[in-house]
Amino acid sequence: MTADSMRLHELDRLPDGLLELNSAELATHLQGPTLIHLPGEREQPLFVSVLIHGNEPVGWDAVRLLLRQSIERHGHLRLPRAMSLFIGNVHAAAANARHLPDQPDFNRVWPGADTPASPAHTLMAQVVERMAQRQVFASIDLHNNTGTNPHYACVNLVDNRYLHLARLFSRTVVFFVRPKGVQSQAMSRLCPATTLECGRVGDRHGVEHAREFIDACLHLAEVPDQALPPQDVDLFHTVAQVTIPEHVSFGFPPHDAQLILSPELERFNFRELPAGASFARIRDGGHVVVRDEHGRDVSDRFFAVDDGELKLREPAMPSMLTADATVIRQDCLCYLMERFSHHLPHRH
Repeated sequence: MTADSMRLHELDRLPDGLLELNSAELATHLQGPTLIHLPGEREQPLFVSVLIHGNEPVGWDAVRLLLRQSIERHGHLRLPRAMSLFIGNVHAAAANARHLPDQPDFNRVWPGADTPASPAHTLMAQVVERMAQRQVFASIDLHNNTGTNPHYACVNLVDNRYLHLARLFSRTVVFFVRPKGVQSQAMSRLCPATTLECGRVGDRHGVEHAREFIDACLHLAEVPDQALPPQDVDLFHTVAQVTIPEHVSFGFPPHDAQLILSPELERFNFRELPAGASFARIRDGGHVVVRDEHGRDVSDRFFAVDDGELKLREPAMPSMLTADATVIRQDCLCYLMERFSHHLPHRH
């Protein structure tokens, strides 16, 4: 990593021609992670982060569309609320990669991370500090999924304002506390914050859905604090993360490996699976590691090997299952969730 690639660049206007560039071209105009402050009629800014993962362009595509429409409509950029736009890993975006080999994952290095300190940690701490100084109104982090998942929002606090913000995007909301070091967790200390999962790369509905949500947030005078009716939201709680150890080989049929994953895995996302559901065939010591939200190994609670197959021991609902081997290796196989709607808070 060069020094510039891990230095925060801060601007108070959009660079000329930036909106003409797709995500892979941004590195030709931006030296590295860039925070751009755009004025609006209401001064408290909406914080929007895009390209935290370089191969997930939905956020930049949605912001680009929204800003271009504003300029076309008014003849200049005119926003109902100030917006601070953080454009993350432009160098990974140029390579269509989640992150480059010599970089950490940009969504594991925000304040509160449990990963080893690095220049990226310092950079994200600076972003949070800047937004605290500007009295940030609300925070949105935009992502694509690699697997077949519905559009959904994530929160790190079960709080009426945070849930209202998430519910503006989708009635499907996921509460999680791990992994640590994600943008929404850091920004949750300052304001209502949500992470949006906007479907696969290239899905135009995902871009338009994200654009509509950002536009709605820019028009909010406040984030409501009243309780959400239980029938208006499907709240889930991420209880565990499933990973494949680095020394364990894996693949999909007809691949020969220690862990041969089911080709049907992506169909399991957001489905309540019964005990006995098979995730993979096992050979030669293949296994997965499951850790709960406190980091404890709970592999034996959730999985067992039965007649050469890796099967659920108890009912669970997976998310983020994907057939993309690179993403599985860089991040995880999936998360396991439980229904959590009975934890919806009452009005404060």
